[in-house]
Amino acid sequence: MRSQNFIDNKPLIYLVATPIGNLSEFSPRAIEVISSCDLIACEDTRNTAKLLSFFNINKPLVSLREHNEVSESINIINKIKDKNIKVVYVSDAGYPCISDPGHKLVELALQNDINISTISGPNAAINALVASGLPCDHFYFHGFLDPKKKIQKEQLNKLKNKEETLIFYEAPHRIMDTLNVMYEILGDRNACLARELTKKFEEFIRLPLSKMVELEENTLKGEMVIIVEGNKEDNSSSYNDEQIIKLVNEQIQKGLSTKDAIKITSEITKINKNSIYNIYHSNK
Repeated sequence: MRSQNFIDNKPLIYLVATPIGNLSEFSPRAIEVISSCDLIACEDTRNTAKLLSFFNINKPLVSLREHNEVSESINIINKIKDKNIKVVYVSDAGYPCISDPGHKLVELALQNDINISTISGPNAAINALVASGLPCDHFYFHGFLDPKKKIQKEQLNKLKNKEETLIFYEAPHRIMDTLNVMYEILGDRNACLARELTKKFEEFIRLPLSKMVELEENTLKGEMVIIVEGNKEDNSSSYNDEQIIKLVNEQIQKGLSTKDAIKITSEITKINKNSIYNIYHSNK
């Protein structure tokens, strides 16, 4: 399906990126589009009302969030088809659909021959990445890890061999637990923790994960973006799990402790100790 948003004679929904902190980052184009629409669908009507008030915009609001995304998307599409109204969708900060609701609205709109356009704006992942000091040419955006530690570990194990710079979001009350799991699974990689982006207390903490886990949790406030260096190991002569376990057991049979056996195996295989630890203990 091909669509030319400003030539096709079709209804159009705008996805508008909103400020992630500093309200001055809301573009004139975004203000123009919102000011000319008939209805604003939003993740949280209270947050969106504050944003609109700052720019003296008064428009009808309807809540489209995670828990009612499908049903409200259907309602909005029906209104567009019945009344030919102009609709904008905004999430609370940054781009809709990026770790935020909006995808179902887009999916259902396209199924109903309604075009989608985007108004550019701030994005926490990109802001953090380009200022992190880590490579930006190739990156992988994951967003939020699962809050359950077991699933977190499974997710990180799937990502640990990626060479691209890794990007995660995290809430302040989980940040230290998440950093510790990252250190355990990914090893001691360079990382950057970005918080309070575009606000007065914006901060970038650029440290290896081994030092990141020593931070004082009470100094870390606001929404977090974690940028982690991609895998730099030479896997040209990689070992499978069975071979790694065999090497560890051989060292233990020589009288070494499990810790020292893992260290020696790391030196032999050139695989980081945390990865070997996880392989060995998950297969015991």
